[in-house]
Amino acid sequence: MDISTFSKASKLREKKIFIDLYEDLKKEQKKQKGSNLKRLTMFPLDSTIVALTSKLLWEEGWHQVKLFSGIDLFTGIPEGVLIHLGLGQGHDSKYGEETIAATPENGVAVMDRGFCRLSRIQELKKQEDKYFIVRIKNNIKLEMRENGNYRVGTGEEQVEARVVIFSDREAKTEFRLATNIPIMEKRRASNEEIADFYRLRWQIELLWKFLKMHLKLSHLITKNKNGIEIQIYSCLIGYLILQLTEIPKEAGKSLLDKLRYLQAFMCEQISYVHWFRKLIPRC
Repeated sequence: MDISTFSKASKLREKKIFIDLYEDLKKEQKKQKGSNLKRLTMFPLDSTIVALTSKLLWEEGWHQVKLFSGIDLFTGIPEGVLIHLGLGQGHDSKYGEETIAATPENGVAVMDRGFCRLSRIQELKKQEDKYFIVRIKNNIKLEMRENGNYRVGTGEEQVEARVVIFSDREAKTEFRLATNIPIMEKRRASNEEIADFYRLRWQIELLWKFLKMHLKLSHLITKNKNGIEIQIYSCLIGYLILQLTEIPKEAGKSLLDKLRYLQAFMCEQISYVHWFRKLIPRC
């Protein structure tokens, strides 16, 4: 396909169609996975940068795209997708509210220190049936209280929270994690469990890797804002289709196995529509 033709068409194409398809696929995936309200659901979230190479976009002041998302580790669904154009240099602590708000019920938003802001911790503590774990920046002051919690920060924005501290001896790094998961009560978690929960944050990095390396999100081939958003949602749609696809057991079961299977056998099929109905029987 001619890239220039695709870019021009994407400028006028209605992106709502892609967003609606993405939402429909999410509903289908949730239907298959069922409910997980009896246990905490991890929801690691972060942002990634996608560089823009078009000089036309540079002239408009857009040099990169910052994409925010979380991933529900129970359903495998990217949630809270947020696209910022021209804000690639902005700090994560300034943005991402919509992504954090997408944390599922009884879910735990797991965030790196880029999202750390004292006012944000204060707001997150007010949530009911939603939890958070955020890494505290090294320059933020901690003061332990008699009840076992810590005073985090100084001045008017100072906030009290449960803080878990552990070290990575190999990397020689200290991790200080603020959370509202109680150490007692129904949804309790030990300090060791909080540390294990935080390690699951790496799953969002694996999502970025898959989208960029295998679904070509690293190469935005359109030269306009509307086309960029369409291409990003197309990648997410492809990701969810792979989740729903069923291939022969001998071909493997990972998303990469499914992608390779489709790439290998797609040219042998006369009708893609009928073939995909076999691979995704529930749709």
